[in-house]
Amino acid sequence: MFRFFENLVDPYVSYEEKDVPPNRLWPFLRDYCGPFWRVFFWTGLLSIVVAAIEIWLIYYMGRLVDIMGGDPQVVWQRYGLELILVGLFILILRPLLHGLDVLLLNNAIMPNFGTLIRWRSHKHVLRQSVSWFENDFAGRIANRIMQTPPAAGEVIFQVFDAISFSIAYLVGCAVLLFAADPRLLIPMLIWLVLYGLLTRWTVRNVGPASQAASDARSAVTGRVVDSYSNIHSVKMFANDNHELDYAKEAIEKTRKTFQAEMRIFTVMDLLLFTLNGLLIVGVVGWAILLWLQGLASVGVVAAATALTLRLNAMTGWIMWALTTFFRQLGVVAEGMQTIAQPIDLVDDKGARALTFSEGKIELEDLSHHYGRGSGGLDRLNLTIEPGEKIGLVGRSGAGKSTLVKLLLRFYDPETGEIRIDGQNIAQVTQDSLRRKIGMVQQDSSLLHRSVRENLLYGRPDATDAQMIAAAKKAEAHDFILDLIDPQGRTGYDAHVGERGVKLSGGQRQRVTLARVILKDAPILLLDEATSALDSEVEAAIQRTLYGMMEGKTVIAIAHRLSTIAQMDRILVLDGGHIVEEGTHAVLLERGGLYAQFWARQSGGFLNMDEAEAAE
Repeated sequence: MFRFFENLVDPYVSYEEKDVPPNRLWPFLRDYCGPFWRVFFWTGLLSIVVAAIEIWLIYYMGRLVDIMGGDPQVVWQRYGLELILVGLFILILRPLLHGLDVLLLNNAIMPNFGTLIRWRSHKHVLRQSVSWFENDFAGRIANRIMQTPPAAGEVIFQVFDAISFSIAYLVGCAVLLFAADPRLLIPMLIWLVLYGLLTRWTVRNVGPASQAASDARSAVTGRVVDSYSNIHSVKMFANDNHELDYAKEAIEKTRKTFQAEMRIFTVMDLLLFTLNGLLIVGVVGWAILLWLQGLASVGVVAAATALTLRLNAMTGWIMWALTTFFRQLGVVAEGMQTIAQPIDLVDDKGARALTFSEGKIELEDLSHHYGRGSGGLDRLNLTIEPGEKIGLVGRSGAGKSTLVKLLLRFYDPETGEIRIDGQNIAQVTQDSLRRKIGMVQQDSSLLHRSVRENLLYGRPDATDAQMIAAAKKAEAHDFILDLIDPQGRTGYDAHVGERGVKLSGGQRQRVTLARVILKDAPILLLDEATSALDSEVEAAIQRTLYGMMEGKTVIAIAHRLSTIAQMDRILVLDGGHIVEEGTHAVLLERGGLYAQFWARQSGGFLNMDEAEAAE
């Protein structure tokens, strides 16, 4: 039975992805509700039916008081069958209808609605560009992805569990009182107007207060995660107290915003308690007055009393449900600041997969300054022939990393274009482009998963034999076999910790190299690929790298100039321009900037500070 209701909606059903999602609250939620409309209809209908049954039971209690005023034998003879049928209805049909309502809400909607939002939100965020992630805290992004789905689920829950039920209940109460005596509606309507004004005041204040509290909580999460993610720096600089102060500032803001939110609920509760007293005295007192005048039966007084006491008990729940509803809407609105942001770097309409033939790379009038007007690259023109090995040298900020990021299309250039085998990379799909490029970075961070999963990230369909062969080429196989994590997993199944923190810098670099070796892409980008290795291992890895380069188009960034001395051509970048190019020997003979870098190397490294000071 549970499985039937749990499978009424597939949270992973295919849908049309939008590069620009709705940025207003209700259209945003409506987008996610698509697969649920049929279930919503039946849940809403059953919620109204359940409320109507509850009102009918109160009405029937009044009727029961009236019909029991005579002789018991006569009452049983006249009403016995009716009482039996009512009893069966209460025992069988009422629980069945309520059970269907609960199953639809708790089992069909709640688990699947939150899952659908979390899945689609995560999918949307993963499509964002590298620059988008660089402009926010990873912790805050993750927090919004995690807190928005349950908040949206709570919104839907309150709509069907409280709001639709309470509306139907209030309408039923009005009908019941009107049927008993129209004058009984007067105190209830007065109460309803005052209750509506209180609800309006609460809702108007709770929404902004809730969003402010949610923003503050996200800020705390972002700061705390930032500290944890950089715990090595925190400990190295003995800055625990600084981090505590940094977090305390956000935590205190969260406390203040939560206090403001709770003040609203306290005022609401006190006023509601007073209003409910007026409801009880007004409706029950009027019913007693009518009875004293002979205008109402004892059953009417009993029903009116039961009704108002039930409303008295419900009003706090209804108000809390409404405030919860709008509080959670505030959380959803805060989450939309991340989830509903448009994708800032998209595939061109009609983009096709990159067709790779030779590996010729052309950069034409390429400029990118990160929106600052300076730095990066400036009108760069360059042609890299198929299979050519290019070395990039230059001071920090000369544009080396910018060139690599533009080639990977982590950014779109501000002007100019990049072509691979004649195809503008802005007009091919990003995934097909990056599948043709292997990249080894200086920052060799790994996923917090097993060594096996990290290696296969480069080529998921590789066999164990291919994976191990790649690890051996990267001089990683032997140390991998010796790994063991705190859960007792060993070798290739051992987990490496967040960003690979459980491995040394050299070990991480070798795993990264093995991953790229396994990927075997035809274009190879190396950003200080051997910087974390000791001399002995580096010598072995250098041989592996030169073997990897065979038949590939290669761009290598290096501060250790000896690692690129054997390249076909070396480019010296300065101020976003190519100021020198040629082979190692030619550049040394020319006596320019490259020759100065070479002369000022210490242990094979380029001393950029000295080189810059000499200018």
